[in-house]
Amino acid sequence: MKLTSPSFSNNEYIPKKFSCHGEEISPELLIENIPDNAKTLALLMIDPDAPVGAWTHWIVYNIPLVSRIPEASAPGEEGINSSGKTSYDGPCPPWGIHHYVFKIFALDTELKFNKPPDRKIFEKAIEGHVIEETELIGLFAHR
Repeated sequence: MKLTSPSFSNNEYIPKKFSCHGEEISPELLIENIPDNAKTLALLMIDPDAPVGAWTHWIVYNIPLVSRIPEASAPGEEGINSSGKTSYDGPCPPWGIHHYVFKIFALDTELKFNKPPDRKIFEKAIEGHVIEETELIGLFAHR
């Protein structure tokens, strides 16, 4: 699989529009080469450079097998981010350059939860169900 965005290249800066200093909307994502045996996709966005440990910015699961996730959309069910919300939480580092890792997972199942999961519950649920995964890394800094 391959994950790209028309908004930024891998290891390049994420435009301000997608951050807490802009519209704070999710960027468009393009997914290529989804495995034939996948049933759903799942998306996780984290900031591993956060001072409190990896910060969860976005969880989306039970995404249909689509090749495009449009800007400002959540094509599946959303989990709980580190801000305690079930939505996209744009880049907003307290200082320095941070890396924002968008991971897409091809799963062999649909996920079922009684309530929206946090990252720990989400990661436990996908164990043993990941057929393939890939990532796209964007950078952001207050400038």
